[in-house]
Amino acid sequence: MTDPILPPDSQPASFQSLISQEINSTQATSQNIDPSNLNSATTTATSNDAIIAQMRVLIDALKTHNNAYYVLDNPVLEDNEYDQLRLSLIKIEEAYPDLVQPDSPINQVGDVPLSAFTQVTHDTLMLSLGNVFEYDDLRDFMRRVNDRLSVAQQNPEYEMELKLDGLAVSLKYERGQFVQAVTRGDGQTGEDITQNTKTIRNLPLWLAAAADTPLLEVRGEVLMPKAGFERLNRLAEENDNKTFANPRNAAAGSLRQLDPSVAASRPLAFYAYSINQGLPETIDTQSAALAWIKDIGFTVSAVEIVQNPRAAQAYYESVIEQRGALPFEIDGTVIKVNSLVLQQQLGFLSREPRWATAYKFPAETVMTRLQSIEWQVGRTGQITPVGKLEPVKVGGVTVSNVTLHNFGEIQRLDVRAGDMVSVHRAGDVIPKVTRVWHDQRPADSEPVTLPPCCPVCNSPVVLPEDEALARCTGGLFCPAQQQEALIHFVSRRAMDIDGLGERWLIGFFNHGLVKTVADIYQLHQHYEALITLEKLGEKSVQNIITAIEASKHTTLARFIYALGIRGVGETTAQNLAQQFGDLDVLMAADIEALLLTPDVGTITAELAYKFFRAPHNIEVITALREAGVHWDKVKQKVSANLPLDGQTWVITGALASMARDEAKAKLQALGAKVSGSISAKTTVLLAGEKAGSKMAKAEKLGVKVVGEEEFLALLENS
Repeated sequence: MTDPILPPDSQPASFQSLISQEINSTQATSQNIDPSNLNSATTTATSNDAIIAQMRVLIDALKTHNNAYYVLDNPVLEDNEYDQLRLSLIKIEEAYPDLVQPDSPINQVGDVPLSAFTQVTHDTLMLSLGNVFEYDDLRDFMRRVNDRLSVAQQNPEYEMELKLDGLAVSLKYERGQFVQAVTRGDGQTGEDITQNTKTIRNLPLWLAAAADTPLLEVRGEVLMPKAGFERLNRLAEENDNKTFANPRNAAAGSLRQLDPSVAASRPLAFYAYSINQGLPETIDTQSAALAWIKDIGFTVSAVEIVQNPRAAQAYYESVIEQRGALPFEIDGTVIKVNSLVLQQQLGFLSREPRWATAYKFPAETVMTRLQSIEWQVGRTGQITPVGKLEPVKVGGVTVSNVTLHNFGEIQRLDVRAGDMVSVHRAGDVIPKVTRVWHDQRPADSEPVTLPPCCPVCNSPVVLPEDEALARCTGGLFCPAQQQEALIHFVSRRAMDIDGLGERWLIGFFNHGLVKTVADIYQLHQHYEALITLEKLGEKSVQNIITAIEASKHTTLARFIYALGIRGVGETTAQNLAQQFGDLDVLMAADIEALLLTPDVGTITAELAYKFFRAPHNIEVITALREAGVHWDKVKQKVSANLPLDGQTWVITGALASMARDEAKAKLQALGAKVSGSISAKTTVLLAGEKAGSKMAKAEKLGVKVVGEEEFLALLENS
């Protein structure tokens, strides 16, 4: 069989030179492969090794140029030259299909379209980062790190890297083979985007260095380089298609396409930033981990090691200066404790690590005119003012609405319709008005007054004395509150009914098909009515009904959160589910019992108590359960006969022997409840170094205080 490589006379001179250069710079030359043999149409392959060597030359060349094109935005080949490189590899693979290499870039193409994304639970939580915006905040972050370390461990080394503005994903490799990609999602559960991620040109599909590793999990960011984004939007404009607002939206939208061929057509790149499983035991720092990731085939961003806030600030300022010249968008830097051992010791808060934070760039602030102020009604009846702006671009996003928070904020700013205002947007934070330019105020402007009646249901609006939050008194009589309750119920972090978005939900409400959240589970009875609605066909209706049916199996915590009890967020819902273990028990609980739940205070306890005694709410909950909404039994910790059963502990100050999360877990294992605040119901305060106001409050209330030595002795003897 003749060599499938294109003959010399079909290749431009620059291409022949490229092939020769690529061969001379790869491992093929170390195996004594004659470059001239690869350009001959008459040479017959004499062994599998020689054929594989030819494949490796082309694979390595394509990888190099994929990186130059998709990641660095600095291509060195003309498109036709790149196409010939690719065609050469395709021909060899077609001639020798049994020898196709697992990391061949030819495999990085779109697969068959998906019908939906599968939900995947992360092995370990995929948390987001906290933010700092100023040097003082950075120093406070480092101080908090020191407070949680022993004296000998303080002032640790920090690793800094670029904060890429893309979509966080987690990749899994089994014995070197790429097998799965999952989005961050809510941190606990994400979407399986394996087929789309597989199309990313600089993503290694095979890692020879990890061939003996049972499971390697690499996390990082998928982004779209600036040049690729500009090309994508230019092409969209030429074809009268919708353009993307910014590269991050373009990257996220590309990965959430059900047809992988769409993602394959987009200029995406993957940058790795951590290893969560499979890191060699010899590696003990974040910087060494990133170096290893780079060595085995991943692209990583630049890394800097700093020792103190001043050095961190200097690096941060240097990045700001270089920001415009980078081939991709960034929105700050990330600073992490470099030692992996100290990272483990420092632990995590509920949603972010204690050992890392994002040092975000200064928020962009622009001036525009506030055209009018409208009032919106939330699901709890809160009346919120929303400013309507002359559209303006802030941080790459066009902003036309801005939150004014509450009537108290309007009074504080003395803002009026017609004013020129400064609008501030930090990262993904909702834009807000930071300054009113009173010297540019129109002569006929008038102060804003609180509407006496709800703009939706005309019920009276009340503003309690000494409060800034006004509320509609209409309750579930108010259509706005009904609608917001429905939207909250189906949201991702609640019942997660995929496909039943706000637009359709409000449409169903307006057509009288749903009034309470329980009505959602009766929509299948209105199939004929649903398919007659504008732009909602049979397939869409069936998808919605299927999603509703799938949502019936949930968790008790999600169900409690979905009910929309005022003051009960995700964490409180989780605590209530863990505390009571059963919905009927929770609904029957009195205020005293509710107050025993960690982080549930008097106001929240009273609100929950009243919620579960309102006849309408009981009817809705009953209807939901009768419709088939259910959950697995909550696994409660067995505390009978445990030494601290019935006790409530609070932890304050820094412990030298362990992180506070670890101490909390040990106390809970002994049967104690661990609260975040001191009260008369607190049994013991565990006080570490630099104990603050909680110590004084404990002494005032006569709460027993123990130090770390006494605590360790308790653990040893239990």
